[in-house]
Amino acid sequence: MYGTVKDELAATLKEIEDAGLYKRERELTTPQAAHVGTAGGSSLNFCANNYLGFADHPDVVAASRNALDEWGFGMASVRFICGTQTQHTLLEQRLSQFLGMEATILFGSCFDANGGVFEVLFGAQDAIVSDELNHASIIDGIRLSKAARFRYRNADMADLRAQLEAARAGGARRVCVVTDGVFSMDGSYAPLDQICDLADEYEAMVLVDDSHAVGFVGEGGRGTPELFGVMDRVDIITGTLGKALGGASGGYVTSHQEVVDLLRQRARPYLFSNSVAPAVVAGSLAALDLVSGSSDARETLQANSALFRDLMTDAGFELLPGSHPITPVMFPGEDGARQAAEVADHMLAAGVYVVAFSFPVVPRGKARIRVQLSAAHSEADVWECVDAFVAARAAVG
Repeated sequence: MYGTVKDELAATLKEIEDAGLYKRERELTTPQAAHVGTAGGSSLNFCANNYLGFADHPDVVAASRNALDEWGFGMASVRFICGTQTQHTLLEQRLSQFLGMEATILFGSCFDANGGVFEVLFGAQDAIVSDELNHASIIDGIRLSKAARFRYRNADMADLRAQLEAARAGGARRVCVVTDGVFSMDGSYAPLDQICDLADEYEAMVLVDDSHAVGFVGEGGRGTPELFGVMDRVDIITGTLGKALGGASGGYVTSHQEVVDLLRQRARPYLFSNSVAPAVVAGSLAALDLVSGSSDARETLQANSALFRDLMTDAGFELLPGSHPITPVMFPGEDGARQAAEVADHMLAAGVYVVAFSFPVVPRGKARIRVQLSAAHSEADVWECVDAFVAARAAVG
């Protein structure tokens, strides 16, 4: 039987290849860092979510290493059976305190967190109003619920109002506005202050996936709710430990006590998945200590992001506006996808690792290379990246 299936799958793979969408993984021969080893040698890494440089930070690594001796390798169980250690509870408490929420629940990833929250909280009587550029995990999570679904144009408050009106006109019991805090392909922020104003007007809840902000956005690194001054107005925050907070794995939902309590009883990714590994929990606690104890990494990250934007603008490249460390370098037009891919390949050959994105990952005609700055980059690293862009542009034409 597999003979027929094999041919069908091979045909699908060829379609992906012919469309230029086949994803090839480049193996690293070193820890995740600003400078990484690849099959071709050493490369400057400008495409990781390692915003604060904690993925190989000695304090994080030491805490994780020590946890192997103290807490073991894995839990071999789910949380409600025998998969909860004292440090799991401590990490949840620390996240709640850091983010100014009543309670937190850990998941294996933020994808799991988003996969678990909607089905538990929203049913056929409810409505979810979602930004069109929300992450795939939010889209999949919403699909698992039986709630009515409304989509509004990215960060368009007039359209959000229209969708909220439609949701209320449909007689929804609960309405929830759902948005990424930072849209990962654009590096743009959701206008949470305006979103909260509209949510209050229409008596709606607000859920924010803050994966690309927690740890480094806002004065204290508490993410987009802090940046927009709405920490007391957002009802649910989902996030990850796999980016700025150590870069390993794990996710969470932080919210009102009743929300978290119900998720512990009914969220399927929580109830049927192993607990976050002990070494990851310990490393994440160390990362939180670093974020809470000093602003140095955040300030370095902000300086690197501003320097890169200034240098690339002076060099004549088109950037999407913003201040986030995600900095899209645009290659518009029909030939943009080819140009972006060739520039990225040329840069990797020169020792600077970046990745090109084109349709359908981003809208047609808006190909880009998404550069991601880190606090682990030096000023010299940033200059070298810009020089590589300039040289690649000249070589590609």
